Amino acid sequence: MKLFWSSRSPFVRKVMVFAHECGLADRFECERAAVAMTRPNAELLKINPTGKIPTLLLDDGTALYDSTVICEYLDSLHDSAKLFPLPGPARWTALRRHALGSNLLDNLMLWRNEMLRPATQQSPETLAAFELKVRNAITALDREAESLTADAVGIGHVAIACALGYTDFRFATLGWRNGNERITGWYDKFAQRPSMTATVHVDQ
Repeated sequence: MKLFWSSRSPFVRKVMVFAHECGLADRFECERAAVAMTRPNAELLKINPTGKIPTLLLDDGTALYDSTVICEYLDSLHDSAKLFPLPGPARWTALRRHALGSNLLDNLMLWRNEMLRPATQQSPETLAAFELKVRNAITALDREAESLTADAVGIGHVAIACALGYTDFRFATLGWRNGNERITGWYDKFAQRPSMTATVHVDQ
């Protein structure tokens, strides 16, 4: 299998962390794919009609895209404890946490895109709205920290950790840890897992 990849993408990192947690990181090769909102990758568009990463190309030529789809596919390839729990309360908790982490990532990336626009074209109202949404989500995560610690690692843990890791990577001055000591403690411990240390963002 081949994973179209970038060291800067938090959604790629989600797949990589998930693969490490499942013991599958050596099952695919990574191929760097440069993508940007204003510069579509013509070669990637031939494989993934959305032109986004991560994209996983299977040995039979099938392409899987969207980090969640790829993670669920990887979860089907191993016999260890599943990171997508079986139907029941644990699954809904994991999926809710995953949604919180993934939507936080979406807002972070949209916020960053707005910040990268020329200053004269930026919308102060849009910037303020993204900051409010991001800070509100992190406050919600702080309330979630105790149960995150108590539960087995699942897709929600991975998404949340990758979202907070991206916050450190691209929003180092945000000060998200201030007043959020519980999720800070959880994240700082989770960030030491081999799956996280092996997938640290690199700006290249």
